[in-house]
Amino acid sequence: MPKSKISHLALFSALSALTFAAPTTAQTVVGSGVPASTVPNSTERPIAFAEQAPADAGLVILMQGAALPNIPALSPAERSAVEAAIASADFKGKTGSTLKLRGIGSRPLIMLAGAAKPDDQGADWKSAAGKAVQKLITEDTELALVGPPDAAAMADAALGLDLGQYRFDRYQTDVETAPASQGVTISGPQASAAQALWNNRHKHLADSVRMTRDLQSEPANTLYPQSFVDRVSAAFKGVPNIRIEVLDEAAMRKMNMGAIVGVGQGSPRGSRMMVVRYTGGSGAPLALAGKGITFDTGGISIKPNKGMWAMKADMSGAAAVMGATLSLAKSRAPVNIVAVAALAENMPGANAQRPGDVVRTYGGKTIEILSTDAEGRLVLADAVQYVADRYKPFALVDIATLTGSVGRAVGDQYAGLFAREDEIADRLLKAAEDSGEHLWRLPLHPAYAKAIRSDIADVKNSGVTDAPGASAGAHFIGYFVDESLPWAHLDIAGVDWNKSAKPLTPKGASGYGVRLLDQLARDWTAE
Repeated sequence: MPKSKISHLALFSALSALTFAAPTTAQTVVGSGVPASTVPNSTERPIAFAEQAPADAGLVILMQGAALPNIPALSPAERSAVEAAIASADFKGKTGSTLKLRGIGSRPLIMLAGAAKPDDQGADWKSAAGKAVQKLITEDTELALVGPPDAAAMADAALGLDLGQYRFDRYQTDVETAPASQGVTISGPQASAAQALWNNRHKHLADSVRMTRDLQSEPANTLYPQSFVDRVSAAFKGVPNIRIEVLDEAAMRKMNMGAIVGVGQGSPRGSRMMVVRYTGGSGAPLALAGKGITFDTGGISIKPNKGMWAMKADMSGAAAVMGATLSLAKSRAPVNIVAVAALAENMPGANAQRPGDVVRTYGGKTIEILSTDAEGRLVLADAVQYVADRYKPFALVDIATLTGSVGRAVGDQYAGLFAREDEIADRLLKAAEDSGEHLWRLPLHPAYAKAIRSDIADVKNSGVTDAPGASAGAHFIGYFVDESLPWAHLDIAGVDWNKSAKPLTPKGASGYGVRLLDQLARDWTAE
């Protein structure tokens, strides 16, 4: 054989060995393995209380009408100048209105913010403070807020200010003007009492809404079932009277939770069920169950690309129940709560479930999968059965970004409320009014219940042509809740994400449900 042929054969053999050699280590990293950020969100304005406003701070005056309140922070000459500006601008002090003034006295600015509700229904101190701080987001100065007449109003203003100034900017590295971080002093004669209200309840509520918004805002490459568990567990660390239970896929399989495990079987990131118990009172707990789809592609029934990025917030219900429980626990509310987050990532992997599959749930009931994109009701089917069987609650409320149809029905100002009984519906509607997170009750008609029945299993998760989508979804979840247990379903798909800023909820994640469920739990305990 010619020498050249021998060389070519040897080279071919060497290249073949190099090309087809097995890797020495298996690929163990899920995702890129490179964190998108290693820094937290920028520092927000800290809140303090004092009887007198700092003399060199920008002044924010909350007004309940056109008449300037009697506040010692203004000298007679400054007061005259501000009153002239009010008259010139025809400022009425209505909720949502603002007027920014400069060049009056030695203060860097004076802002007037309207708190007056329409038709003389009182004042909305929260919204007025939230709107003002958003308008001053880049004002590089300390602020003093005056105008609320008593401790309760001052504490409400602090809550509104803290909710309104929220920002999620940990991934922004190229920013021309950073948000301001100087403090805000809320001033008035009842500062000590307002500080106590803030410390005992309002601050915990604001911090819990902030945690919920952070969870909603995180991209799915950083927030997935296990990292959700880790972050929420860290938030509860050191909080008294808390017990945390986490079920991994192996544990859920042993309990025949085929619905939640089925949703996540196409993802390399395993599903989890996280249960947090807070014991602050006596008697049976109130159960809160949240849909926790950390990203929803639709699975095999894949969604179109437009808007799919927003499916990182498809875990908003799970975040809300954990946020409400954190608020109640940190403020030591005299209630018992059991909150469950049903966590899965819905991906179209090689092992993903298919349309036509049948799954068995915790309680033994079966579901025909007609659309893998109707997955939220599947994870909740196992969650509501498990929490009802294991923890014996006196009532159960589930909350989920369940259907696009609820937004088409009630828009972006209300979440949809479904309940079999008037009592629980009325309690939720009152809590909605008191908390400012609005609900609209929608029908659970018996005809819609018939539409979810399957030809080969107990129920089907989609393909319900004879019922409105939101009602069909509610009936599906209700099928897994015993009729003797008071139950309500909240569909928050229209209110979990803001396309534009509102006074208490900046553009982006809303944190909807934390204030509502916190209020409900405080008002309603087992008898």
